[in-house]
Amino acid sequence: MKISTKGRYGLTIMIELAKKYGDGPVSLKSIAQANDLSEHYLEQLIAPLRNAGLVKSIRGAYGGYILADDPSNITSGDIIRVLEGPITPVEGIEDEEPVKRALWIRIRDAVKDVLDNTTIQDLANHKDEGEIDSYMFYI
Repeated sequence: MKISTKGRYGLTIMIELAKKYGDGPVSLKSIAQANDLSEHYLEQLIAPLRNAGLVKSIRGAYGGYILADDPSNITSGDIIRVLEGPITPVEGIEDEEPVKRALWIRIRDAVKDVLDNTTIQDLANHKDEGEIDSYMFYI
């Protein structure tokens, strides 16, 4: 299964909103600038996320977007399904030989498990494995 830029940038939007959850609306312009992305493209992605009830828009001079629910209640699977469609490694899985169909189903289920058990709160709080907390050492 290949995740397109729609899914990748959609996750970026949602992670940025999760990082600022509770701080008020966030503009797409600020998300685009912070991640060096096209604001116009992000505008196309936010509509299906809003229609799916994952984000809410706030109008006005200080408007923007907020998450519709707590970041711990929104999974990466929710976002990917909205923007990419059903999670499946191959088309026509029912037409495959039984042994291959079983493999594709195991792969699909593994991907679903990871996506459905990873919240955007998890992603917003993620630190790189090699990242060290900033301590200052004086000699």
